[in-house]
Amino acid sequence: MKGTNVLFSFKTTLILLAILAIGAGYATFIENDFDTSSARVLVYNNIWYETILVLTTVNLMGIIYKYKMWRNKARFIFHLSFVVILIGAGVTRYAGYEGIMQIKEGATENRMSSLEPYLQITIKENGNTYYKEYQKEFTTLLKSVNDFAHTILYGDNKKIDVVYKDYILAKKGSAKMGLLTVDVTVDGKTQEIKLPGQRGQRGLKRELFFGDTTVVLSYGSKTLSLPFAIKLNDFQLDRYPGSNSPSSYASEVTVIKDNKEYDYRIFMNRTLHEGNFLFFQSSYFPDETGTVLSVNNDPGKWPTYLGYFLLTLGLVLNLFDKKSRFWKLTKYVSEKNVASLAIACMIAFASTSANAEERVMENEVKAQSTVEYLKKFKEESKVTANKFSKLVTQSQGGRMKPVSTLNREILLKLSGRKSLFGMNADQIVLGMLSRPEMWRDIRLIKVKTPKLKKFIGIDEKRKHIAFSEVFVEGNYILNKEAEKAAITKPQDRGTYEKDIVRLDERLNITFATFNGNLFRIFPKPEDKTNTWHVPLDAMKTFEGQSQRAVELMTRGFINSVIESDWEQANKFIDMIKLYQEKLGKDVMLSDSQVNNEILFNELDIFLKLTLAYIITGLIMLIVAFVVVFNPKIKPRKTTFFFFIVLALLFAAHTFGMGFRWIISGHAPWSDTYESLLYISWSAVFAGVVFFRKSLLALSAAVIVAGIFMFTAHLTGIDPQITNLVPVLKSYWLTIHVSILTASYGFFGLGAILGFMALIMFIFRKNRPHLDETIKSITAINEIALIIGVTFITIGNFLGGVWANESWGRYWGWDPKETWAYVSIVAYVFVIHMRFVKSLNNPFVFSTASLLTFSTILMTYFGVNFYLSGMHSYATGDPVPIPTWVYYVVSIVFVTIALAYKNRNLKDAVTSIDNKKAKK
Repeated sequence: MKGTNVLFSFKTTLILLAILAIGAGYATFIENDFDTSSARVLVYNNIWYETILVLTTVNLMGIIYKYKMWRNKARFIFHLSFVVILIGAGVTRYAGYEGIMQIKEGATENRMSSLEPYLQITIKENGNTYYKEYQKEFTTLLKSVNDFAHTILYGDNKKIDVVYKDYILAKKGSAKMGLLTVDVTVDGKTQEIKLPGQRGQRGLKRELFFGDTTVVLSYGSKTLSLPFAIKLNDFQLDRYPGSNSPSSYASEVTVIKDNKEYDYRIFMNRTLHEGNFLFFQSSYFPDETGTVLSVNNDPGKWPTYLGYFLLTLGLVLNLFDKKSRFWKLTKYVSEKNVASLAIACMIAFASTSANAEERVMENEVKAQSTVEYLKKFKEESKVTANKFSKLVTQSQGGRMKPVSTLNREILLKLSGRKSLFGMNADQIVLGMLSRPEMWRDIRLIKVKTPKLKKFIGIDEKRKHIAFSEVFVEGNYILNKEAEKAAITKPQDRGTYEKDIVRLDERLNITFATFNGNLFRIFPKPEDKTNTWHVPLDAMKTFEGQSQRAVELMTRGFINSVIESDWEQANKFIDMIKLYQEKLGKDVMLSDSQVNNEILFNELDIFLKLTLAYIITGLIMLIVAFVVVFNPKIKPRKTTFFFFIVLALLFAAHTFGMGFRWIISGHAPWSDTYESLLYISWSAVFAGVVFFRKSLLALSAAVIVAGIFMFTAHLTGIDPQITNLVPVLKSYWLTIHVSILTASYGFFGLGAILGFMALIMFIFRKNRPHLDETIKSITAINEIALIIGVTFITIGNFLGGVWANESWGRYWGWDPKETWAYVSIVAYVFVIHMRFVKSLNNPFVFSTASLLTFSTILMTYFGVNFYLSGMHSYATGDPVPIPTWVYYVVSIVFVTIALAYKNRNLKDAVTSIDNKKAKK
């Protein structure tokens, strides 16, 4: 009985959750630093981790019984769902298997290669054949774990011993396979053999001879036969126009089973289901003559799906259950007139600084002989530049966009500005195209570090240089420095090296702009790939009438601009547009699409919102300090005013997200920039929808939004609208990512609220009125975390459904998946700490909610830029951690330490429950 009390206790639950989270998180670093097999062998597939999962399931079942959770439907359903999911996962894990099937066009295949590696041993003696196999995977981290010794009996009481000796894994990106070394002993004679092979690859067979006995060994994937066959009728690959990037690929197949046939089309996000087998369009032959299908045999699918359904149902019902913790907290908060304390580490940028820089730039230009040209060009080019901006161009990735968008991207990249010398980007780029000999001497290329300025030989106060200033007698003075910076690992680059790399890139863009090599504005006649070409290439490669037309339009347009014949220049632009509409009609944008994107660019909603969020947060911070330390003030009107302000900002944010969706053609949370915008949106959504009566929550919401929006507009994050890779063209992406990423806003809100509470703990001595404020903050914090956990859990498991429907498996322990799982476990831990008496207080909860946000940061930033995986943006060496991160971490831990001495304060909702119980 005592043993069951320990096993079925909440302390045990928290311990098991902590082990699961820490183990999985550490495994991602093992995988990144060593290899995937090491992570699987040491953690994911190891008996100790599977034992913890089983104990967690048993613990959960015991708690469900011990506390008779079936009395509360919502709580019972979502707790039971985890048991069902784990059972389904166990069935899939131990009864299912995965593999790869390769089929050439016109061929029929019923075999596949297993994903799991096997040591296969075949013994041949006197015409008899004996076969034995062992599923094996090895680690390069702790090789002692790899040890094995197998004895195989065959023939007339004969035996063969196979003993592990060594395993070397192939390096990442290498075409070579791993190498397993074993000793084989027959009749007392031992021979060593090396077997090339590893997980997911078919091994090479090797033979050993012991007199009349031949032993054939191999290590790697084995061949599995299917109870049916698949014939590939046709493989189809579509690319984005003018690009080598695949837009989609599909396999037209015929399934042949029991003398019956049916046709099916397999493509991204459309999986073939045949019995328990799922076939996903994984890849294709390099020569595009065949298909590569991922295969998954999944007998645990329906138990798992049932668990997912129960999970979603239970979590949603919990938000509407009046007996739930969530409702107790919301009722407690609604009864309080909550004051606020907000913390904002952001500094609003003065609008006058841009004007001051403009004046400095003008003074720099005045020192040059080109000033008269610029004055005249500025006034006369507006109409022509505007018409020029509405032409359509094709990006390297195949996206069709207005020239206006490209012009903005060029100027932002070169100068960090959206206008210069009183001219917009369209005028600047038009000038660079038409008069490069003038613009090469104009200072519009940004440079930062004093050391680089000194190397170039310019005044350290200057912020921009001219293209001509890095060339001396025709020689590029940065050549050697740029080469040194380029070969330096990213984490070893200082600000000087980074500035050189950026400047070298800007100079290349400037040169390409001078030559028109960024403007793919001319479609080629009868080109099935819909590739558009830059003017110089078009004049060289086009033939006949098209070549002559392109040359006439290009030279005529440029000469007209040079001669300031604006009316003639406008006519040539009209000619180019007609040419685009006639020969590029398959991919040409409509006038409304062009105008919408130009309007979206001009509105610049998100940058303006960033400033608005930061300034609003700063003002709310000041108001909050006044209110908190003056308890007599009743800030109802102030709270309502700020609610209206945030509601308007939220409306603008929503409009901007929708506008970007219309322009891009996909949900606006498909890359780093868009997802940061969406997290900011979800934070403000949490404030204005769930916590609109609390000035505290509104303050925290706008601060979270400001931080993420500011991060989105850092120079390292690309805001460009791009095409989607094939696998992301799915409605599952919209559902999965929108729900999952929305949780980050709530968790960010919780982290800020936790930090606010800790600040108040520091000052609560001799200020008893702060205790109620801390309790209210903690209650709102817990509400935010409950909603966040609901969103991230549902979103993550919907991602499992997407993965299974897209490529035939729910979970692959990819670092992004793993850290999302770690985040769920960590926040479940935080929410359930209240069941352990020593952890049930606002100080512990506030500290935990603040520190646990690090799992979200790791999921979002750490995985994206520091760990390798299919969800990751990291390529090779990770980027160095910014210095400010260390300062922020230091501030957090110093704050926790200072708040610790005043930590004794009971949980608000628990206190309320106790009072009711006494009555």
